[in-house]
Amino acid sequence: MAKGCEEMPEEGDATVTAREILVIGGNRYFGKRLIDRLLAAGDRVTVLNRGSAPPPPGAEHLVADRDDEAALRAALGSRTFDAVVDQVCYTPRQAAAARRVLTGRTRRYVMTSTVEVYEYEDTLGLVRESDLDPRTVLVDHELPWEDPEFRESAYGEGKRQAEAVLAAGPAFPYTAVRVAHVLGGADDFTGRLAHYADRIRAGEPIAVPAENRPATYIHVEEIADFLQWTIGQDFTGPVNAASHGTLGTADLCAAVAARIPGGEVRYQEVEVGEISPLSFRRAYGMDNSRATELGYRFGNARQWLPRAVAETLGSGRST
Repeated sequence: MAKGCEEMPEEGDATVTAREILVIGGNRYFGKRLIDRLLAAGDRVTVLNRGSAPPPPGAEHLVADRDDEAALRAALGSRTFDAVVDQVCYTPRQAAAARRVLTGRTRRYVMTSTVEVYEYEDTLGLVRESDLDPRTVLVDHELPWEDPEFRESAYGEGKRQAEAVLAAGPAFPYTAVRVAHVLGGADDFTGRLAHYADRIRAGEPIAVPAENRPATYIHVEEIADFLQWTIGQDFTGPVNAASHGTLGTADLCAAVAARIPGGEVRYQEVEVGEISPLSFRRAYGMDNSRATELGYRFGNARQWLPRAVAETLGSGRST
């Protein structure tokens, strides 16, 4: 049994056993917010990464390259955990190694997956978890997953195949959180909203596809909350994590333009070629009913969008 898995105390008992949580990667953006939340809740948190950045104060630090299975196993030693949150599982090879190393030493494994796993489920509606059963996904360990350029170009496919490895028999207590596009925070490193601000400020058009589809989103604080909540649940399998409602490029640009004096949005339709970030030729909307029915309460994307833009672009009126 993992440390911290003792029976729950009786009501009124002030003694609460801290959970042992391992976070693989996740030292920036919503990962660091998750770690802060776990520490604030009294959990004992161990962060494993390659040593590129220390974890927040209060967390234990283990250094290993998660692509090196022997090093991963050696770094963990005989440790066991109530839950593992894998923030940097991008390929079926990584998923297979994590599964081999962690089987029998955790009662819950949470992988942060992505809406990009639905890249082949093109639909005008909102996709449900059942629209992509990872058990039906073909896994190819021989693809050049070690090549950073290939891994980036095959991001969605890598996550699909990683989920497939976790879903294969024998049973493994995994949950794949399919995360919507994340917005918000002064530390948003993606530059996507800044791209809109720069072009609006310069009077340059926003490149969009002729048929520009909407997507679902989630605020950076909300996905950290959702992951913390997921750790404490017992459901398994894929789960969509997205705020209520969809947003299109026009919604995002309007929110950005509202922070730029005299900002005017112009669009340029592109049939073939590069388009602006967060503009989509296919729908990336996710149905969040499963998580809602399990008890999580999402916010509404239209309500938090102005806050997200203000956080990302700063309190001033320039990037």
